[in-house]
Amino acid sequence: MVRLPLSPEEVMRGKLLGEMLRRARGGQSMLDVALAAGISPETLRKIESGRVPTPSFSTVAMLAMALGLSLDTVWRTVQEGVGAGVPGDAVPVKRRAS
Repeated sequence: MVRLPLSPEEVMRGKLLGEMLRRARGGQSMLDVALAAGISPETLRKIESGRVPTPSFSTVAMLAMALGLSLDTVWRTVQEGVGAGVPGDAVPVKRRAS
């Protein structure tokens, strides 16, 4: 099976997700958060560094639960950051008039 290359937006989304999870983890150890989410610390490290830009929904959901984040917050932060075109803190996305 051949995997298609990721779009720049998908890569940006992965980086934003990783940065948000790393900030949310704060002082908690990577091991503690990974075990609470049911994933390996190596997987968490790859997600936080953006090396796994498209983790499965269940992985994101378990990480959100382990970090006390709502999936709405995760989605909004990542989508708004991609809409702004810059990694880092999410900023409001400019919406087109319908």
